[in-house]
Amino acid sequence: MLTPFHIALRVHDIDVARNFYGELMGFEEGRSSDQWIDFDMFGHQFVVHLDSAMEPVADTQQVHNQVDGRDVPVPHCGVVLGIEDWEVLARRVASFIQDFVVDPHVRFAGQPGEQRTMFFRDPSGNALEFKAFKDIDRELFQTEA
Repeated sequence: MLTPFHIALRVHDIDVARNFYGELMGFEEGRSSDQWIDFDMFGHQFVVHLDSAMEPVADTQQVHNQVDGRDVPVPHCGVVLGIEDWEVLARRVASFIQDFVVDPHVRFAGQPGEQRTMFFRDPSGNALEFKAFKDIDRELFQTEA
């Protein structure tokens, strides 16, 4: 059984982050203060911390690596989902994200590790990836067919 991860990112505006992750993304809010918020990101503890000196990070300010012919932002974080949950999330996100860093698509089609993936940024510029496999247990780290 996998255990939940905990990750914390900085944001430039706590109220904007609350709206993005809570209202738009639909993540339930847990504990919070005027400086940070815990969110339930598919059973994982995702925390945003206010950095009032932070300016939102533009895509052009981040490093990108080529993965399957696409520019993937580094660093990034997110969650691996089942196909159905990913498709629901992709539809939800498409309703409020105008500019995906990497549009929702199938990566490594027909190869070991075939997956659905999408990348986008939160209002502070943090890069997020959500991906899905048909059989997570078998395919997550698969290197051969």
